[in-house]
Amino acid sequence: METRRTQLFNLLGERSKSERISAELINVENRQGFVLESLMLHLNGIETVPAYFAKPLNAVEPLPTVIFNHSHGGNFDQGKEELLTSSSYLQSPSFVEEIIELGFAVCSIDMWGFNQRKGKQESELVKEMLLDGQTLWGMRLFDNMALLDYLETRPDVNPDRIGAIGMSMGGLMSWWLAALDERIKVTVDIAAQVDIETLKQKRGLDHHGFYFYVPGFLKHFSTLEVQEMIAPRPRLSMIGKDDRMCPIEGAEFLNEQLKKTYEQQCVPQNWEGRILTGGHQETKEMRSLWKTFLKKHL
Repeated sequence: METRRTQLFNLLGERSKSERISAELINVENRQGFVLESLMLHLNGIETVPAYFAKPLNAVEPLPTVIFNHSHGGNFDQGKEELLTSSSYLQSPSFVEEIIELGFAVCSIDMWGFNQRKGKQESELVKEMLLDGQTLWGMRLFDNMALLDYLETRPDVNPDRIGAIGMSMGGLMSWWLAALDERIKVTVDIAAQVDIETLKQKRGLDHHGFYFYVPGFLKHFSTLEVQEMIAPRPRLSMIGKDDRMCPIEGAEFLNEQLKKTYEQQCVPQNWEGRILTGGHQETKEMRSLWKTFLKKHL
């Protein structure tokens, strides 16, 4: 498994990493029921990474902690603000309120090209990184892996109880991150159960941005092989049956195969693959399911 994980890691291009992972505290404010820190993190040796870290007021530390991976949606102004404000395709209240209510801490960064990291078009970032032997998807993943390094330095974080959650691009980030890094103990992905082989077969590749494609991926891996790296750790994956970005045939295939994988590892209770009502969105049903799943497993 470690050999395959290294192969996958190498497909993502060269990694740039800070010699010393560190953080600058920019602001602290008390909000309704939680403390919100605004941070600038040194994760990649190229540019600082804006982040939020929130934890319940008067909580018993160290805390289970969730990495919230923001969506894409073509909204490059939003980024990590989605944690605090939600968006048109997410439920209310915001993820920060829901996760804090569960008694967990939560952290989110602006991914390359979003919010405070704007300045270059995403298409320019893709081209520039390819020229430098990198991939944009890899660099976004590497930032989140370095974020895990940072979280391990915080005395208020329980490093043995870290999860990842997100929708769309954030969901893809959550399951890729869990596959690459075993420090993610629980994974929730919403509207992101994408079987790349089915997507290619159904001519749906243009439903996803250039950022997501990794040179040579299908020569060395299947989508299933990557997702199987998460087992036996708990994972909940949910899509809407009318979500054209997640072809239903591919989701059905992955869900059925992963059910067998988790059964073979004697932890069938750790896998939930759901195809529910709706399109490319988080529904009220999904909100209820992921809260229950995180509470049970994290």
